[in-house]
Amino acid sequence: MSPPDPKSAAVARAQFSDLGPNAGGAGGQEMNLQLILDVAVTLALEVGRAKMSVRDLLQLAPGAVVELDRLAGEPLDVLVNGVCIARGEVVVVNEKFGIRLTDVVSETERMEHAK
Repeated sequence: MSPPDPKSAAVARAQFSDLGPNAGGAGGQEMNLQLILDVAVTLALEVGRAKMSVRDLLQLAPGAVVELDRLAGEPLDVLVNGVCIARGEVVVVNEKFGIRLTDVVSETERMEHAK
């Protein structure tokens, strides 16, 4: 078999569908959210943060108190995969801890932190 002659090959410009913000799914339909409803995400509640040296960290013992950057009574951050989506307060329901959402972060703010 001989290699094809490059001069006789048909060349055509590639055509791609619109990838803009209003592109949607196939045929211009909205994306089906049913496809992602069962995707597992990590939900975490953040009480506060503290910064300390390794020396201080190694000196911690049972009963030690670590001062956090939040005041008592301030709302907790609700994080999904590391992005703050809401704030709330701790509650006890049927002898288990839970969180009552007091504020949901706007979509714009969530997208800024996701970048």
